[in-house]
This record gives sequence, C-alpha cells and structure tokens, in this order.
Amino acid sequence: MEALLKHTLPIFSTRFTPPSITRRSIRLHSRPYPHRKTASLCSLTHSGSPPGEDNNNGTPPPTTTPPVLQIFNTMTRRKETFNPKVPGKVGMYVCGVTAYDLSHIGHARVYVTFDVLYRYLKHLSFDVCYVRNFTDVDDKIIARANELGEDPLRLSSRYCDEFHTDMAYLHCLPPSVEPRVSNHMSQIIDMIKQILDSGCAYTIDGDVYFSVDKFPSYGQLSGRNLEDNRPGERVAVDSRKQNPADFALWKASKAGEPYWESPWGPGRPGWHIECSAMSAAYLGYSFDIHGGGMDLVFPHHENEIAQSCAACRESNIRYWVHNGFVTVDSEKMSKSLGNFFTIRQVIKLYHPLALRLFLMSTHYRSPINYSNVQLESASDRLFYIYQTLQDCEEVLGQHHESNFSDMAPSDTQGCISRFQCAFETSMSDDLHTPVVLAAISEPLKTINDLLHTRKGKRQKSRIESLVAMEMEIRNVLKVLGLMPSSYMEILRELREKALERAGMTEEHILKKIKERAQARENKQYERSDEIRKELATAGIALMDGPDGTVWRPGVPLELQETVAKT
Repeated sequence: MEALLKHTLPIFSTRFTPPSITRRSIRLHSRPYPHRKTASLCSLTHSGSPPGEDNNNGTPPPTTTPPVLQIFNTMTRRKETFNPKVPGKVGMYVCGVTAYDLSHIGHARVYVTFDVLYRYLKHLSFDVCYVRNFTDVDDKIIARANELGEDPLRLSSRYCDEFHTDMAYLHCLPPSVEPRVSNHMSQIIDMIKQILDSGCAYTIDGDVYFSVDKFPSYGQLSGRNLEDNRPGERVAVDSRKQNPADFALWKASKAGEPYWESPWGPGRPGWHIECSAMSAAYLGYSFDIHGGGMDLVFPHHENEIAQSCAACRESNIRYWVHNGFVTVDSEKMSKSLGNFFTIRQVIKLYHPLALRLFLMSTHYRSPINYSNVQLESASDRLFYIYQTLQDCEEVLGQHHESNFSDMAPSDTQGCISRFQCAFETSMSDDLHTPVVLAAISEPLKTINDLLHTRKGKRQKSRIESLVAMEMEIRNVLKVLGLMPSSYMEILRELREKALERAGMTEEHILKKIKERAQARENKQYERSDEIRKELATAGIALMDGPDGTVWRPGVPLELQETVAKT
C-alpha cells in the first residue's frame, strides 16, 4: 500500500431517481413492510419482557409474510428471535473509536456491520435509536498528544472529524446520537457513586477500582474465569488492587494530563465506565442491542456488564452482537507486522464502496481475510453491477411511463419474487449478506439479456420488466448501503481508481486501443493480442463491440486465477 495521502472523494447520497422515468407501482408479488409512524429521537420507554425463543430450525418461512429477524447473541451463544423490549422501537449502542489516529480497516468492518444492521432494522420499519460513542479521553490519546505537542482534547476532536469523513466515504449512516466522554463526566461520576454505594468498588489515593470479587457473575459473556483476566489491559498493573483483575473506574490525575473534579479528587474516568454511563444516559439501563468487535467481548464488554449491574440491579442488555476479526493475507493485522492499513490508504487505490462490498462478502461473525485479490474482485463486481444498471437507465430514459402498462410479465415476477425471498430470508437470518450479494446475479443477468440479446429485445413488456427489476435491485442496494447518487458518476470513479492502480492515464489506454485497431486492420493479430494482454496485466480489460472497442476496469491478469478460486 502506498503512503497515506489526504484527498477528497464525493460523498454519495442514498437516493436516486432516473431522469426520464418516475417509478409508479408495477404490480408484482411483492410483500411491502407495514409503515410505522416514526417517534421522536430516542423515545424509548422499555418494559420488561422475556427474551425471544430460538427459532432456528431451518424451516423456510411462509411466502406471504417476511421472515422473523434472527440475531446471534454472544451471551447465549445462539441465534435468537429478535424481540425488542418496546414493540416497534429499538435501542442500539455500539462502541465507537478511541480518537487518536486514523481509523483502520478493522474499524471499517465494525461500523459497516452495524450500519447494515441499522439500515435493515429501519427497513423493517423499526424506530431505531442508534448510539455510537467517541472515546476522547484516554491514555492512548494523551500519549499521542504528548508526542505531537498538542492538547489531548483538540487532537481527539480532530480525529473524530476524520472518522466522520471515513464513515461518509463508506456510506455509513450517521447514528442517532454520538456522545463523547468529555461531555458526560457528570453521568460517569454519578454511576461510579452508585457502584461504590452498592459495595462493588473501593477507593485508593484518589483512584476508584471495581471489585470483581463482589460480582459473582463476572465472566458470563466471555465464558472466562477470573484467572484468565489480562492485568494491564489499557492500564499499568497496580499492586495496590485487592485483586489483579480489578479495573479502574476513576484515575487520579497526573501532572500534565487533563482532569475533572470528582468526590475522589481531580482525575478522569477509566476506559470501561464511559460506555456504561453513556448507554444508560441515552437508552436506559436496559435496552436491546449492544455491539462491537469480537475483541471487545473481554474485558471491555464483560466489565461493562459488571459495572452496569452493580449500579442498577435492573440493568439488562438483550442482545450482545459482535463481528469477527480482519486478517491481512491470512495474518492478524498489526502495526508490528507492517500489514496495518488505514481506511484512507485502502480507498486511495480502491473505491470506498468496493471496500464496503468486500466487507459484506463474508458473514459478519466470520473472520475476513483482506488482500488486494479480494479488493480487486469486489471492485470488478461493483463495476458490473453499476454498469448493468447504467445501461438499464439509459434505455429507460428513452421511454416515457405513459407508453407502457403497469403489469410486469410472469417470468419477471418470478425472478423478482425469488430475489425478494433470498433478500428477506438471508438478511433476517443474522444478516447473511453474502447470500444477498450472490442473489443479485439473477436479476442482473436478466436485465443484461433484455438489454443486449436479440431475444431479450423482442420480449413483450420488456420495458416493464426493466423498470421492475431495476427498482427491486435499487431497493436492496439501498438497504445494503451500496446505492450511489448516480450510476454514471460512480462508474467514472471506479475507472479513475483502476487507472491509478495501473499507473496509466486514459489517454495512454485510448492510444493503445487505436494501436490495436490498426494492428487488427493490418492482420497483425499477434501484436493485437500483445496489446490486450499488456493492458489486462495492469487490470484494464478491452471490450470489443459493434461500435468499436471500449475499456473497463478488470482484475489484473496474474490475479484472475486466484479470484476464480475464491
């Protein structure tokens, strides 16, 4: 990967309407979800009700109603029927970044995963309050600020802004609320007081520690024993602690560090307490979904459970959701191995939506292996999707809706029904996005047949079929966060990224196309093949057609065999 460069990419909206056609309702065997009136932001008044029973027996759902959403719960280690505490409403808290550096592709996986969940819950007409925090007070932030000679809060604020930019690149919707630690000291201090009052914490020289011995259920999320704890996680080992596994709720201030006043003296919060306090502030002590990367199960989320329950006996998170790790060329991503890539480094050479597509091509709970081969494959697939839809849009732009009926033919209805079923069943089965991405192939192939084959062009109700299938694909892409504002614009950007990876200009490619055409005219077929292979090796594919030769991004020749095996 090349060195990090600052650059600007256009931010795409998630709405799109073709220029010459307005979509009226095409009569299909579709199953729209009922509309629910949207309540005000975060208006969650949870009531206690038993968790949903597991319903994962593999029986296909009825075709007349959408399948029930199933989510894997890390706490119970099984898929469960999603049943929110308040019907129609969902409270979801996802642990955010510690803002001291640019975000990496591991962060990208976390927030794309929960953006897909957020979008799908909204698609199911739930009123979702999505809370994602920023850790802007932390040891790592202070250390980085000292290195740069910068104020810690100013540094963290700058990286919060950079994070927002990365999320916009990746089409992640903004959460409902984005609390920062520095703005919630009163809530954090109040919670620490509650924990002390419950007898589950103790003070030492201005520090406050949680006593894991006072919480018998400690380890229930991770399944770990106390002796498996990792002393020194995010903090230095402190011999004053009653148990090495005890963790800091409040840290006495040190010279040169930011601090806040508290009943125990000036200081700042420990890492774990912030999420308990901020989730309680916006969602209450009991809410539906708490999420993050698998690396947070222990100790962060384990400690959250302990301190939240110590502060309030009624504390209960219904579903704990965690995504799998990212490896790079089958090795764990780490700075020490030199395989640590930021989002910015990746999207300098690959389109952000190619990175998003890649991240969704593996089930969110499985480990995912990042490599250039995988990104090339995702880029190629993305180009095919948008080129097909762009070709479709161009044909539809030549027709006015008054010139066609509102009935799509039965074979189109069957194709769309199968696609809808695959989408609804797979997404409701713990967000099985790889199956959805595979299912797009059939309607895309049908569109291409209607657009480019002699038989397809003669098909009755051809335009009605194109309208219906493009609309259905567009709706699914919107839920997946892959819907651009313009097919033409994103195709242009994908070409630009391909040129950058190939180290070529479009003028150079057009010159090669002209040279190849001349060689073919002169019956110098060997030279013609050499030019095609030369460009293919660099990831530039030539497409011959009745109107001449055009180029498009392609998987570099040497990687094609590897892609075929994946």
